[in-house]
Amino acid sequence: MEAKSPKLLDQMREAIRVRHYSIRTEEAYCDWTRRFILFHDKRHPREMGASEISAFLTHLANERHVSAATQNQAKSALLFLYRQVLGMDLPWLDEIVQAKRSARLPVVLTPREVRDLLGTTQGTMGLVAGLLYGTGMRLLECLRLRVKDLELTRREIVIRAGKGNKDRVTVLPENLVLPLQKHLARVKALHDADVAAGLGAVYLPDALAVKYPQAGRQWGWQWVFPSPVRSVDPRSGVERRHHIYPESVQRAVREAARRVGIAKPCTPHVLRHSFATHLLQAGYDIRTVQELLGHSDVKTTMIYTHVLNRGGRGVVSPLDAL
Repeated sequence: MEAKSPKLLDQMREAIRVRHYSIRTEEAYCDWTRRFILFHDKRHPREMGASEISAFLTHLANERHVSAATQNQAKSALLFLYRQVLGMDLPWLDEIVQAKRSARLPVVLTPREVRDLLGTTQGTMGLVAGLLYGTGMRLLECLRLRVKDLELTRREIVIRAGKGNKDRVTVLPENLVLPLQKHLARVKALHDADVAAGLGAVYLPDALAVKYPQAGRQWGWQWVFPSPVRSVDPRSGVERRHHIYPESVQRAVREAARRVGIAKPCTPHVLRHSFATHLLQAGYDIRTVQELLGHSDVKTTMIYTHVLNRGGRGVVSPLDAL
C-alpha cells in the first residue's frame, strides 16, 4: 500500500522549518495559503496562476482594505508556496504587483509622557517597558533575552538573532540594574522549582538541544521573562515554560497610556521610536543610534531626524517673530 503524500500545508511547514524561518513566519505563511485556497473555492494552487493570485491580492486591497505591508506579506507567502513548496518557478511570479508602502513618521512620546507612562506600569510589565525605552530593543528582542545575554557589570545587553537574524549590543540603563537583579532572583526561584519537578528545560535554537542535551536546564539559557504558566511547544510537543506573550506587554502599555491620558496611539514599539529620537535630541551621533537600533541602513535611522522637537525642520515660524 502506497504511503499518502503529505498535505499541502504540512509540506509548507516542512519547507519553512528546513530554512529555519521563525514560528511566526510559519503561522503567517500557512494562514495566507489557507485563505488563498478558500478564496478560490478550495481549488488546488497547481490549478491556478497569476490571474488568481492577482485577484486575491486585489480583493485584499480593495475590499478588505489591508495595509501595503499586509498585502506584501500575503504575496511573499504565495510566492514561497509556488517556488519552494510546489517547485513552480514560473516567469509570471516576478510580475505579481508589489504594493507601495507609504512613508509614515513614527509616533514619538515626549520625555514627560515616557516618565508618566513608565511611572504607572508596575512589576514585570514595568520592567519590560523600561527596557524597551532604555535600550531601544524591539518587543520580541526583549522577550527573547536569555539570562546569559545580560552583562550587568559592563552595563550591556547582547541581542541574539534580532531582526534579520543579526546580533548586536545595546546599552543597559543604570537605573534598571537593581530591578533586574531582583527580578532574576524571582526567576531563578521559579526555575529551581521547575527543575525539582523534573522539568525546567527551555527551548534552544537550531540543534543545540541535541549537541548539548543538558544546556536547556542550565540557568544561563533561561528566559529573562518566562511565562508564569507552562505550555506545549507547537513544533516539538514538549511541555515547557516559554517567554511571556507579546500581547500581554502590548495590553499593559496601551492601558498605561490610557491611565495617564496619552492621546497618541501607544504601543511597545513607540518606546523604541522614543529612545532613538531622544538620543538624537541629546546630541548623539546618528551612526551610534543606528548601531544601537540594529538598522542595516542609516537611511532608516534618519527618519527620526524628522520628528525632533524643533518644529518643522528647526524653522521658527514667522508668526512667533511678530
